[in-house]
Amino acid sequence: MERFVYKAKTKEGQVREGKVEARDMTSAVGVLRERGMVVVSIHPLSEMSGIMQAFSLFQRVSFDDLVTFTRQFATMVGSGLSLTEGLNILELQSKPAMAKVVGEILRDIQGGATIGDALDKHREVFSGVYVSLIRAGEASGALDEVLARLANTMEKQKDFRGKIKGALIYPVIVIVGMVLVSVVMMVFVIPKLADMYADFGADLPLSTRMLIGLSDFTRNFWFVILVGSVVATLGFMYWKRTPKGELAFDKAMLKMPVFGKLQMEVVLAEMARTLSLLIGSGIALLEALEIVGGVVDNMVYRNAIRASIKSVKKGIPLSVTMARQEVFPPLLPNMTAVGEETGKMDEVLEKVANYFEIESEHTVKNLTTALEPLIMIVLGVGVGFLVISIIMPIYNLTNQF
Repeated sequence: MERFVYKAKTKEGQVREGKVEARDMTSAVGVLRERGMVVVSIHPLSEMSGIMQAFSLFQRVSFDDLVTFTRQFATMVGSGLSLTEGLNILELQSKPAMAKVVGEILRDIQGGATIGDALDKHREVFSGVYVSLIRAGEASGALDEVLARLANTMEKQKDFRGKIKGALIYPVIVIVGMVLVSVVMMVFVIPKLADMYADFGADLPLSTRMLIGLSDFTRNFWFVILVGSVVATLGFMYWKRTPKGELAFDKAMLKMPVFGKLQMEVVLAEMARTLSLLIGSGIALLEALEIVGGVVDNMVYRNAIRASIKSVKKGIPLSVTMARQEVFPPLLPNMTAVGEETGKMDEVLEKVANYFEIESEHTVKNLTTALEPLIMIVLGVGVGFLVISIIMPIYNLTNQF
């Protein structure tokens, strides 16, 4: 069986594009005619397409790819296109990695699977929240509305994450630059100066001897440093993936000055927005909490949500059980109580998510404002140390002459 890319017109005159499998091109045209289409153009997938598909095995679907897919799919379903028609078009328009996933989903649906079951086979791309929302939309007959709401929420998350990353770019670039300059100094500059000092028999101050010693160690034992760094990194990653390691790391992150507050605000914003989306789509509170408890990116809050679920099952209001958890700031249980009393939990949680997003943006701005002078101080001390260590021996040499 071969795959062919086609462009055809329906009886209503609408243009459709997609892919079809058949023994040969004649059979492919026959399949399209049976579907009531008039073929405009058709050709087999090119060798380059095969190369791109092979290359896609080494690529991963990014969050941006998923946001784009969701918005386009929501628009197509909302416009009245069938699931297979929409997925056909998206398979052609998507990047190779995403196109491969979309193609598999399309074939599952054509084989009789529901969209929810088809997505559930790709949990590395579609989260539990995503799949649960699609299933809820299918069950209620409001898939277009759920997709539109999901697309809106994901676009807000994308914008939020972009702001956080954008604000932290400057400190990261400066730190990386400092590391690179230090490596160049240790490997190339200091050894030449050390040879010059040795030739003249200069009396070296302590700071210069320390600098030369560090340079010699770096050049002579670079392989040990490299292997040690790799082993330490892999060991840390393995430890962090264990339940005890992940919990200890997440607790430590939340206790860090400034960074801990930012971590809390980001997690609570994501949690509140996701819970609002689930409840607003018709998913029961307990099921929504269980879904959120499995996707929150911090074990401390995952454990707190799971503890809340046990209390809610006993008939205790969510606001009360949240108030008992120290990790939740008072605003969250208080606003949750308002949502429980008014019956507008999704709207209230949406406002809570907006609040924490705004607070996190302020925290990031304060963080970058505080880091700038701190970085300048570190740079000044480092440059001063280098200048003293390098210039002092030269000054001593000139005095000898």
